[in-house]
Amino acid sequence: MMFSKSCEYAIKAVLYLSIESVKGSRLTITEIAAAIESPEPFTAKIMQTLSRHGLISSAKGPGGGFFIDINAKPIIVMDIVDLIDGKNAFERCGLGLKECDANHPCPIHNEFMSYSTRLKSLLERKTIQEMAKEIKTGKSFLVNN
Repeated sequence: MMFSKSCEYAIKAVLYLSIESVKGSRLTITEIAAAIESPEPFTAKIMQTLSRHGLISSAKGPGGGFFIDINAKPIIVMDIVDLIDGKNAFERCGLGLKECDANHPCPIHNEFMSYSTRLKSLLERKTIQEMAKEIKTGKSFLVNN
């Protein structure tokens, strides 16, 4: 698996938040967790991290919750990956070995690194807002029905 569960949930949460924020919604942890099928405490920690680093916004009190300002700059998916899984997320071994590299490769090293490089390039270009638009137009989906 390329991403940690935290990273998968973070991408899905920000994507869901983007879709709902366009409607003017501010969402609670409970709403986000239910929508992305993530445990609430786990979702709370992820949302706090995303908010603390300025990728999403939050407001306290009645009518509060998490949101993405409609005037915010587009969120590059790679920014979420870097924040949650770290800058070296695409350098890890595909089999999870600690000492895998070009000089001492695992059986899938070369093919996996090629795939990893292409995925990293895609995520450096792709924005959450582009992905949200694809969902809204029915070209893709976020949650299973």
